[in-house]
Amino acid sequence: MKVRTRSSAIIGALLLAVTLPLTLTTASAEEPSAQVVLTEVARAQGPSAGAAGPDGKVWIAERAGTVRVLGDYGLGNPVLDISDETTTDGERGLLGVAFDPEFAHFYISYTDLEGTSTIDEFAVADGQLQPDTRRTVLTQEQPYPNHNGGDIKFGPDGYLYIAFGDGGSGGDPHGNGQNLDTLLGKILRIAPTGGEPYAIPSDNPFVAQDGAKDEIWAYGLRNPWRFSFDAGTGDLLIGDVGQSEWEEIDWAPASSKGGENYGWSSMEGNHPFRGGTEPANHVPPVHEYDRSGLGCSVTGGFVYRGEAIADLAGSYVYSDYCDGTLRTLRIEDGAVTEEGDLGVQGGEVISFVEAGDGELYVLAIGGTVSRLDPA
Repeated sequence: MKVRTRSSAIIGALLLAVTLPLTLTTASAEEPSAQVVLTEVARAQGPSAGAAGPDGKVWIAERAGTVRVLGDYGLGNPVLDISDETTTDGERGLLGVAFDPEFAHFYISYTDLEGTSTIDEFAVADGQLQPDTRRTVLTQEQPYPNHNGGDIKFGPDGYLYIAFGDGGSGGDPHGNGQNLDTLLGKILRIAPTGGEPYAIPSDNPFVAQDGAKDEIWAYGLRNPWRFSFDAGTGDLLIGDVGQSEWEEIDWAPASSKGGENYGWSSMEGNHPFRGGTEPANHVPPVHEYDRSGLGCSVTGGFVYRGEAIADLAGSYVYSDYCDGTLRTLRIEDGAVTEEGDLGVQGGEVISFVEAGDGELYVLAIGGTVSRLDPA
């Protein structure tokens, strides 16, 4: 891998692409694909993200800047508080958290007081954050206060993946989605502890290509607010928030070498955007839905690999911020073979969390932390 000596680029993914609604649409009347209930296990202040942590605990981020650990009696006192370093103006705040596979480091993704997207790292010892070890891995200036990002996940390969939106405003005014010379509108792949401040895997698809950033793994994304890796197969799934008509879910197999172009801003889902021309290398979404009936801002989730709900095994669970219904997809060889509706409402669903045992938690911006349980 090639080592970077400094970083001044990265992050700007998403939060919501629309004005936050005050009402929810009704749930679909389809037959539920599994018998489930949502069990509220805690209340939080604007929960925004979460991660499976040491000792089987789930760590929950609150958008205003705190991180708390979920226990038997709800959320504990903050184990991290950066509330004086971020703001919830626009779509900003503490937007993503992740542990490395060994639980040796904890990463946060947030926007600072100037709106710059930032990824910081903390060492972890005996399940505890070590505040004195904090260091900044990446920063990315943002042209607008929306589509800031930024989900972060470690992939099956042990590298850190980072989702950034196109920089904000509307309609991608700077053409960042199709521009390989910016980190905006991309998913990135780095080795955060492999260099100072990070290293770039030598097999990233655009390494040493003129006019392209080495960190890029995939591009053509508008607002990939939530993405995940299937714990069973290693496949990558991305919920990319649409502009005005189409919400999409993108898929890449675990065998992918990266370099996928998901089309934005030439395409919105499968459809040319404002007279755009479909790129020759466009990778169409595995699933799309229009905003006329199902919502306005897709919230990507996870393929369920827990044991509590047998009928849900292997199904991708996702929702929409404006609708709140939990829905499912079964995907085989890159094609959807079944669509389902779980028949439960999660509220204004902003994120999902996969626990260490594969069970799923649903976060609603209004404050509920719920677990998906068998009915």
